[in-house]
Amino acid sequence: MLKWSPEQIATVFRQTGVLRSSHETIYRYIWANKRRGGQLHTHLHGALKLARKRYGSDERRGRVTGKRPISARPASVESRRQGGHWEVDTVLGAGDRHCVLSLVERTSGYLVLGKLSARTTAAVTQRAIQLIRRERQLVRTITADNGTEFHDYARIEAATGTTFYFATPHHAWERGTNENTNGLVRQYLPKGQSMARLTQRDCARIARALNTRPRKRHHYQTPEERYATLT
Repeated sequence: MLKWSPEQIATVFRQTGVLRSSHETIYRYIWANKRRGGQLHTHLHGALKLARKRYGSDERRGRVTGKRPISARPASVESRRQGGHWEVDTVLGAGDRHCVLSLVERTSGYLVLGKLSARTTAAVTQRAIQLIRRERQLVRTITADNGTEFHDYARIEAATGTTFYFATPHHAWERGTNENTNGLVRQYLPKGQSMARLTQRDCARIARALNTRPRKRHHYQTPEERYATLT
């Protein structure tokens, strides 16, 4: 069993001329199969499996007037030719409201973490403003998912001068830098573990450990070293 993702299947099918079908169509087929008692969904990666459970619902999560779609983001962000473009997400704890705000610079992989006592719009807005203001490097743009905790993005923009863009719903790979970095954060904050006792000092320590870890994609320079060279 290859366990390819629907995105991989759809792309290879298009490239080889076998079939022109979108990954959304494949996901719909998988969930229809599940409703009939099928087992196709068990072969999906866990994170995607959870994300796709929202298909076909009346969910209105993240619909805020004036949001800039990721398609409007400058090409320089995608190419990583310019520093100062970030991705943001929340890393959840278990059994309580405590969690962590994760900000990652796309070019260097430099990470900033902020402790949250609640995953609310107000808490995220306040912590994001604090973290962004502390950075010596310019925070030109931030790309977020469509969680309600980022609904007050306009206030963050006004307070810091950054510009927010929002990924397509259910397209986690559009914020791949953040997704991958959060996987590294989980080495220190495993799923199923409460973050109630976690402090901001702990967050800084974890970020420091990851920012000083050599990365193959940087020819074994650290994110901290690469971040220091950004302009």
